[in-house]
Amino acid sequence: MFPSILTFFILLRLIADFPISHSLHERQFLAEPLLVLNECNDTCGELKIPFPFHLNSSCGVVVSNAFQLSCVNSTSLFLNIGSQKYRVLEFYSDGLLVNFPGPGSSSCRQYNDLNSFGFEKNDNFAVSSENVLGLYDCEDSSLCKAECEAIDLPGCDGSGSSSPACCYPLSDHSVWRLGEKFSVFSKFGCRGFASWVVLRTTTNSAKRGVKLEWAIPKNLSKVVCATNAYIANATAVKAGVRCLCQDGFVGDGFAKGKGCLKSCIKDRMEVYGNDCINKRHSDKKLVIIGGVLSSAFIVASFIALFCLMKRPVKPGSFGTNQSHFHNSVSFRKACTTRLFAYHELEEATKGFEEARKLVDGTNGPMYAGVLADGSHIAVHKIQCENERDLMQVLSQIEVLSAVLHRNMARLLGCCIDLAYMPLVVYEYPSNGTLEEHLHQKREPKTGLGWQKRLNIAAETANILSFLHYEISPPIFHRDLKPGFIFLDENFSVKIAGFGVLFPTPRDSLKSSESFRFQKNDVCDLGIVLLQIIAGSNRLDILPNVALQKIRTGKLEEIVDPLLYYHEEPSSGREQIEIVADLATRCLLFGGDGKLGMVDVARELGHITRDGVDGGGSKRVPALEETFSNSSLLQMISMSPDSIHLP
Repeated sequence: MFPSILTFFILLRLIADFPISHSLHERQFLAEPLLVLNECNDTCGELKIPFPFHLNSSCGVVVSNAFQLSCVNSTSLFLNIGSQKYRVLEFYSDGLLVNFPGPGSSSCRQYNDLNSFGFEKNDNFAVSSENVLGLYDCEDSSLCKAECEAIDLPGCDGSGSSSPACCYPLSDHSVWRLGEKFSVFSKFGCRGFASWVVLRTTTNSAKRGVKLEWAIPKNLSKVVCATNAYIANATAVKAGVRCLCQDGFVGDGFAKGKGCLKSCIKDRMEVYGNDCINKRHSDKKLVIIGGVLSSAFIVASFIALFCLMKRPVKPGSFGTNQSHFHNSVSFRKACTTRLFAYHELEEATKGFEEARKLVDGTNGPMYAGVLADGSHIAVHKIQCENERDLMQVLSQIEVLSAVLHRNMARLLGCCIDLAYMPLVVYEYPSNGTLEEHLHQKREPKTGLGWQKRLNIAAETANILSFLHYEISPPIFHRDLKPGFIFLDENFSVKIAGFGVLFPTPRDSLKSSESFRFQKNDVCDLGIVLLQIIAGSNRLDILPNVALQKIRTGKLEEIVDPLLYYHEEPSSGREQIEIVADLATRCLLFGGDGKLGMVDVARELGHITRDGVDGGGSKRVPALEETFSNSSLLQMISMSPDSIHLP
């Protein structure tokens, strides 16, 4: 009876939520996130001015006067930087397209002098690496790049023109580097240049002008991201950040701006905010019916659970004097270290209060506790459905308690006082969990430097590789996440929270099933590596958005602001890039067996040793090659929301 009600309820919820799910497909065709007008709804000619740009300093919250624009004759919009005035041609979510400064800024010149742009880098603006230059009359053609010759670069009249004699994308960085002036090309004998922006959302089309990236200094205390937004590092502006809305939301991302509005599709049109809440009358009826049925199901479940817990237990079923369950599973052997009483663990965790919850795992939540003797423990509550599940858990406890490794949290014992809810007890070291440190939830909030994070990643891969390849039969974690990675006083890893309850074939763990669990550990480690890089950034944007950022060359936007990516030495930045590439390959190739845990451990070991020795890290295949070899490339290119990783 109950399964049929639950199935009916799920179908109703799927129908009720269909417009929102449909919107994820529809939105993949949007080239740029929606630009929301500032508080004053400023416009100039046909241009609508988004936050944080403004015309009047009295308009709402002014983040910085650097973003104040001027509108001439109500038609032409200008950005003032130092003594130069740049005409604004278009706004993007991360920058704006401007023309060359000077009296002729309203006209188009086929080529400009190398010193004509006159831009000085500052804390708010920088020349974007999305620009492509056409160089004129260069004496040395070694700087010319063939890969941008296929791009359609329009002429001054807006029509497509043949490629310039010498083309150089600023993303190449072999000649021009972030922060440099265009005069650097004079050493190749070039006399002039033109500029186009080629957005990463397109492949072979461009717009004439120079794109400037904008950002806000990281130490600007006014800048607070809105709900449903996260902090992203700027790509070109050193030590600059922006607030970006999570997937499914649109807006400027700033708490003092318009924030982030819910986005959805209605009548095949994209709508935002309250329009997504006020659904059609038929949708409301479905939601009401679904809500009633779900409430009834929850009440019935509680009644069934209560009856189950009050059911008389067969004599000897869980008695401490019983030697064996059937199938030769020894309860005494499974808990030879210590058999805990439920009230003992309940007191240690203060009634399993929410504030002591460390992490929600696939098998159940884990709580921190302190025993009467002062020992710190972590208690994993496992929810079993029947005796078969319970026996599987006890069998896994027996296996885990027999393994000793310095990077594996010691399993202290278990408790089975409650029917079908065994408790697994681990040691809990003094430095808490990796998740607490990444989220700055632990005092003192000193943060984790990159080398500590790299060591944590290497040790995690090392212990998993040991369990996969050195133990027979192999042991798989099945639920790896930062909350299950404990850290001791030296920030050395102690992993816990093993998935002790999992689906298995009736007879034995077949090799194909073993392979499936191994690939899940590799994919899970890929997500952990991304979280180690992202740190205090909102972790719920990962991994899909992270993969999209990495693929489009915007890794800096997901790097933890506390790592101060632009202030890292070049070797540190290179290590972050290599680990991001490795995380990508874990997610894309871990599922088909092309990348095993031993491969991941070996690569992280090389990176760590190279960092200690001061040598350059050995480069792995470029990210473009990584993605080009994967069948997921097309899905990632179309929409980050379309990916469903294990």
